[in-house]
Amino acid sequence: MKKYILDLQVTSVECLSERHLLLVATDPSGVLPDMCPGQFAQLRIDDSKDTFLRRPVSIHDVDRTKNEVSFLVQMVGKGTSSLRMKQPGSVLNAILPLGQGFTMPASGGEQFLLVGGGIGIAPLLFMGKEMQRMGMRPTFLLGARSASDLLRMDAYRACGDVCVTTEDGSEGEKGFVTQHSILQEKHFDHIAVCGPKPMMMAMASYAKKVETPCEVSLENMMACGLGACLCCVEDSVDGNVCVCKEGPVFDIKKLKWQI
Repeated sequence: MKKYILDLQVTSVECLSERHLLLVATDPSGVLPDMCPGQFAQLRIDDSKDTFLRRPVSIHDVDRTKNEVSFLVQMVGKGTSSLRMKQPGSVLNAILPLGQGFTMPASGGEQFLLVGGGIGIAPLLFMGKEMQRMGMRPTFLLGARSASDLLRMDAYRACGDVCVTTEDGSEGEKGFVTQHSILQEKHFDHIAVCGPKPMMMAMASYAKKVETPCEVSLENMMACGLGACLCCVEDSVDGNVCVCKEGPVFDIKKLKWQI
């Protein structure tokens, strides 16, 4: 898929919490390129003098009717935190779409489980909306530390059935996503996962046990996003691969995880 360097125009900036930001932008010069769920963008940081590298951010949503792309950002350092300084009308320079996305269903009859932990929920909304366009209604299994960390739940519920776990029990079932009762109650034809590595490994182990195809979106440290710097290398059955180029989405059978 062709990659583009675009000067996007910010249309809205919304702080969802002290640590999370929803950034929406459009391409004023033309139609946004095709993008797939699971792909990401490298965003240039213009408002931080200490930040020289772009930041990789999952594509959260694409609204083709408005020609808008959305990014759900977790503000963890000077780079990502400076994105809150963007104002409507300002420039957001982005390289996109990057990487390989999730495998989409061949037909509308499959049962998909989309599992997200923390900011790992970000790429799953786009995936769920694309499935909705196909006439499907996926099941989301979303986990967070507490209810205050659950983001944009109305958007997820609009395109799928939502199951929730929180570590403190403030919403949904108490515990981790890997402990939710839906995993024992319902069979799924495919599982897609994004979140902290221990959670993804636990879900991969579950998928292997129940013999369900499973893909995970890795969050290795990235610098270039193009497979040149070798910063995000992951060991696989095919040797060392760059997560930013061959991934970030991988079939768990391709990874040398001890599960």
